[in-house]
Amino acid sequence: MTNGIQPIRGMNDVLPAEIGLWQHLEGALRELVATYGYEEIRVPIVEHTELFKRSIGEFTDIVEKEMYTFTDQGGDSLTLRPETTAGIARAAISNGLLRGQKHKLWCIGPMFRHERPQKGRYRQFHQFDVEALGYEGPDVDAELIVMLARLWRMLGLTRVKLQLNSLGTPAARALYREQLVAYFRGHEAALDTDSRRRLGGNPLRILDSKNPDMQAIIAGAPLIVDHLDLESRAHFETLQAALRAAGIDFVVNPRLVRGLDYYSRTVFEWTTDALGAQDAVCSGGRYDGLIAQLGGEATPAIGFAMGIERVVELLRLANVVPVVRAPDVYLVTQGERAVSAGLALAEQLRDQLPQRRVAFGLGGGNFKAQFRRADRSGARLALVLGDSELERGVIAIKHLRGEANQIECPVAEVSARLEAALKE
Repeated sequence: MTNGIQPIRGMNDVLPAEIGLWQHLEGALRELVATYGYEEIRVPIVEHTELFKRSIGEFTDIVEKEMYTFTDQGGDSLTLRPETTAGIARAAISNGLLRGQKHKLWCIGPMFRHERPQKGRYRQFHQFDVEALGYEGPDVDAELIVMLARLWRMLGLTRVKLQLNSLGTPAARALYREQLVAYFRGHEAALDTDSRRRLGGNPLRILDSKNPDMQAIIAGAPLIVDHLDLESRAHFETLQAALRAAGIDFVVNPRLVRGLDYYSRTVFEWTTDALGAQDAVCSGGRYDGLIAQLGGEATPAIGFAMGIERVVELLRLANVVPVVRAPDVYLVTQGERAVSAGLALAEQLRDQLPQRRVAFGLGGGNFKAQFRRADRSGARLALVLGDSELERGVIAIKHLRGEANQIECPVAEVSARLEAALKE
């Protein structure tokens, strides 16, 4: 279809043929977080623009260039959420969830950023987000990372690697920022346009530059791990020891800074070599000052966000084939009266055999066409009901996956006969 309305660039349909991997991943995620005691929370897709300016940072690429922002009829500036952490922090404040309490929360859904679409980076994308509010020690940092390592094992994904760093407290980072700015000022003539812009607002983001011409300059920059305060250093060392004890491989990447202003102390990123330039599949870290910054009580917190599309692509590349459960029974009917009776019978079977899947052969056609559809459905048994069977009060049971003969039974006995046949 070339003349019809097309999807917005960077916003993709997920078709039934593709949805199996999504459901496989989402099911694994729900099972995983329930095991670790995390509860679901759902927050709005649209928030006040000020929320993201105050949390993410006005000098970040997200706020400066990528947000979908509009003015509503009441004159308020609103934004489609580019990430979920700020919304969950806002929800915790506005719903009175803090006050000395601790919460382990998760959320899943679409995010929106006006980026240049490319493989693994879309304008509408989906994230799985986990947040632990009120936990101060490095034990929760370790739990989140260990939980993710378990997920990769559950999914059979091996091409993921963990990088760690610590950004220290805001005070330590401010001192480091001064040294970083002084260093880059001394090399300002060699900086690219983005780095010059970031130098005045968010100089740590220069360390994230992927420009090959910038790498030699970045390599000579001061390292934040050399400027950590004592408390942050102890926190980071305890985290590393816990991960080693749990058998989790990692590398300390002193250039890992993350793109959002609210991070402090621990930051981490799971990356892959399987997706080209878009190598980050899951990223997170501590944001101990964010909730107070948004007007709530001072509350330590940590979380991560996982890119659903990227993990789905990893599953596809790993040839993971999700198990799609076929119908157990496919009901074939022929004749007007038999169709009406068949619809009622299908509902009766769903009531009497709630663990079984019953498909009804919609769309009519002769028996041969309907049996082809029944076979393609993957069902083990077909029930055959025509006007002749209806008049005699019987129904035929046909095995679609074996050599057993077709049999007839009274309609009143069909549930019991089906269950027995399916257990054979």
